[in-house]
Amino acid sequence: MSRSSVGTSTPLGSRGPVAVRSFAEGDSVADLTRLLHRAYSDHAAEGRVFFASYQSVQDTAYRLGQGECWVALQGNELVGTVTVAAPYEAPEGYPSGADAGSFWQLAVDPSYRGTGLGQRLLCLAEERIAALGSDEVVIDTSLEAAELIGWYRRRGYVPVGTWRWDVTNYDSVVLRKGLASAGRGR
Repeated sequence: MSRSSVGTSTPLGSRGPVAVRSFAEGDSVADLTRLLHRAYSDHAAEGRVFFASYQSVQDTAYRLGQGECWVALQGNELVGTVTVAAPYEAPEGYPSGADAGSFWQLAVDPSYRGTGLGQRLLCLAEERIAALGSDEVVIDTSLEAAELIGWYRRRGYVPVGTWRWDVTNYDSVVLRKGLASAGRGR
């Protein structure tokens, strides 16, 4: 798989194909920030202050600069994103392996929920983390986000600890998934 593009998927309903590619020079960090705010607005409405629900354009630029940012586009419309890094430089005490990769800012526009785009971005994140040399992924999300935790658990993620970020208002569950060398030697 090319670092710059992963092609076009089958159409999502009647909307047409969604292309996924690397965030590129000239892409709008402001548009990406607005997508994150939309995608995380349900959590904020339920009282969970995910950083992505309120982060500034400068915060978004910083966070996407910490890894590889990928975007999903339907035509010119930004409809999804994920940022990956391997190895992940976790803060001291964070329950992860030394060589684990991670992803953050996994977001799908609310109008694209249920189309499989989130699953597609998750698979991309795992493939990129494996290709970057990590054999496990570690992520975290709010302990209160039962539906989201269930979504990750159905995809092979298991709880391995908890964490508290200073930019959120909740405790997080840390989830891990082994990648079984998928992507090595590509």
